[in-house]
Amino acid sequence: MINFKKSIATLVLTSVLFVGCKEKETNIASKETAKTEAPKVKKEIAAANLQTANFSVEGMSCAIGCAKTIQEDLNAMEGVQKATVDFETKQAIVTFDKTIQTPEKLTTVVEAAADGKTYKVSNMKS
Repeated sequence: MINFKKSIATLVLTSVLFVGCKEKETNIASKETAKTEAPKVKKEIAAANLQTANFSVEGMSCAIGCAKTIQEDLNAMEGVQKATVDFETKQAIVTFDKTIQTPEKLTTVVEAAADGKTYKVSNMKS
């Protein structure tokens, strides 16, 4: 009788672990699929509407977590043609459609990244 109870308990535990691992694999697979989907095609910006902003970003502590995150946030904005954030020089260069974006909106997005208190924009030139 005790061996039967142990067998049932082992079977239940194994089933729970198997289902739990399968669920994690599914979540990982769906995240990987989301990353490999085709990127959004950006609208062509008329040359007359192009504007470039160059500014300093204070508060970055690494290239991957900070600079890359800010760069991705800027590139995701509608009307931004290209954003580059350089961790070493603490500089960002953003080319955008001036009919859609403004330097103030770019500043807001950068300063809102992370916890909203970490990054500060200065020396904005456009």
